[in-house]
This record gives sequence, structure tokens and C-alpha cells, in this order.
Amino acid sequence: MNISIELTFSPLQDDFEEHIITFIKKLRASGLTLLENPLSTQVFGEYDTVMQVLHTEIKTAFELMDKGLLYMKIVKSDRSAYEPHF
Repeated sequence: MNISIELTFSPLQDDFEEHIITFIKKLRASGLTLLENPLSTQVFGEYDTVMQVLHTEIKTAFELMDKGLLYMKIVKSDRSAYEPHF
């Protein structure tokens, strides 16, 4: 089963940029399909693979910061090829 996930990672501390950059670089290195924009990172792939990578990388990111939050939206389909029709 394929999924699409939108992530918005928000460390609640002064050095937030460092944490966001590290998190995105680790997602890039995972081999998953990513789409990045200034407000979020979208991840696409097979459910078990995506969730395994996110489980590891979210835990690592949270351990490296004092406070933060992560918004996550999950869609049960691969939306990586989506193009607006308007």
C-alpha cells in the first residue's frame, strides 16, 4: 500500500534551522521520494518503508532538541504525480 505524508517540523528553540536542515537531509538520504517547499516536506512511498524511516528519523530529531512539534498528514495513496487541473 502506498502513502503520501506531509510533514511540518517545528523545533521550538532558537537554533531551529539546524534541526530542520538535519532532519530533511536525513530524509533525502533515505531514498524515499520527497517534495520540499518552504512550509513542509512531502514524503511518498510504500507504507512500511516510509513509516520505518520516519520512526527512526523523528525519534532522532526529537532526541537532538529540547522542545518541538511535528505536524503529519497521511493520505492512503501515492500523490507524488499530482498536478492541479485549473
